[in-house]
Amino acid sequence: MILILLSAVLVLVLGGCACVVWAARGGPRWTRGVSRATLLAGELVRASGRSGGNRNRRSGGDD
Repeated sequence: MILILLSAVLVLVLGGCACVVWAARGGPRWTRGVSRATLLAGELVRASGRSGGNRNRRSGGDD
């Protein structure tokens, strides 16, 4: 079951990346919408990774 879910996520990611490239080269209008959604999802993932990053870092002020 988890393999099917991960495969579906991989297909969606690859399709989104293909739409980003296609839209950059002047593809149809729907590719621009999909590429916008893909880039927004990437920004959200990147932002969520930054907010939890401080938890795992050690402070340098050990006296």
